[in-house]
This record gives sequence, structure tokens and C-alpha cells, in this order.
Amino acid sequence: MNSVSPVTSGLFAALRLARGRADSDVLLPGDRTTVVRSFWAIALCLPTVIIRLLMSWAETGLPSNAAHLAVREAIVFVAGWLVFVEATHRLAPLIGRANRWGRFIAIWNWCNVIEGVLVLVGGIPGMFGAPAIVDQACELVMIGWALWLEWYATRLAFGTGRMTAALLVLLDQSIGILLAALAVMLSP
Repeated sequence: MNSVSPVTSGLFAALRLARGRADSDVLLPGDRTTVVRSFWAIALCLPTVIIRLLMSWAETGLPSNAAHLAVREAIVFVAGWLVFVEATHRLAPLIGRANRWGRFIAIWNWCNVIEGVLVLVGGIPGMFGAPAIVDQACELVMIGWALWLEWYATRLAFGTGRMTAALLVLLDQSIGILLAALAVMLSP
């Protein structure tokens, strides 16, 4: 099996979930190979992180330390990703889902690619001068869809209830916010 096949099947599963399709095709196996290969999703997400940063600078202007800020953003993004992976690996046995963690993390990784694209697309109307209400509505809808996708994928792949899935999404978002705040505080 070449490396393109796991990427294709992972993205296909995530796209089906984004459309609310919960069938057997979206449940990736939780074996070690599938989990390890699902981390290719990080590389696929980094361009959306950088593009969102560039979109922000299109509004505010290019800072003098743009390269430094871009690298910091990428490091915070990857660190947040890996901290959440480790946190869920430790939480899975506590919530009785250790046997489903591999499946969960594989689909969660691939869903992050789709979520990144959704958030990116949500910011496009503002780039083209759409009225504030249209821009904000698009951003809200796309961020909401991305959060829903993470919640739905978590619920399905981890086999948890609604509240547990919501708390895991909240944990993921909190890790990202905390690391971003720490990075800003520690920057010269």
C-alpha cells in the first residue's frame, strides 16, 4: 500500500463525516499503521494555518517580524495538536474508551484537515470586502460547522455520549487557546 491510499481514505472518511454521513466507510481501523499514517494530516493542515495568518495580515498589514510570527504560529499549531493527542490517549482509559482511541485519533486527525479548510473558507468573504454582517455570518457558520464536525467525529469514532464529545472538543479548543496565549506572552 502506498502512502497516497491512507491519505485518500482518511480524507474521504472525513469528508463523509462533514456531510453527516456516518456509515462504515468513515470508521477507519484503529491499528497502529492507520494511526501513524493519519499524522500526515498535520502536513496537510499547515498551509491553511499559514494562509489564515496571511489573510489576517492582509487586513492589518505585514508585520516586520512576519517570518518569526509564521514559524511561531506553526509551532503552536503542531504543539497543540500533539498535546491533544497525548491528553486523549491518557483520558481514553479513564472514560472506558482505550480500545477505541486509535480509531478516534485517526479520524480526528483527518477531520482537522477539513476543519482547517472550513475555517479558511469562512474568512474569504471578508477578504473581498463583503459587508461585515456577511463576513461575520460566513465565519460563524464555517467555524460552527468545523466544531460540529469535530464533535460528530469524536462521538462516532470514540463512541461517547454528546456531553463527553462536547467536553473533548472544549479540551481541544482550550489547549489551542492556552498555547497561543503562552506563545504571545513569551514572545520578545
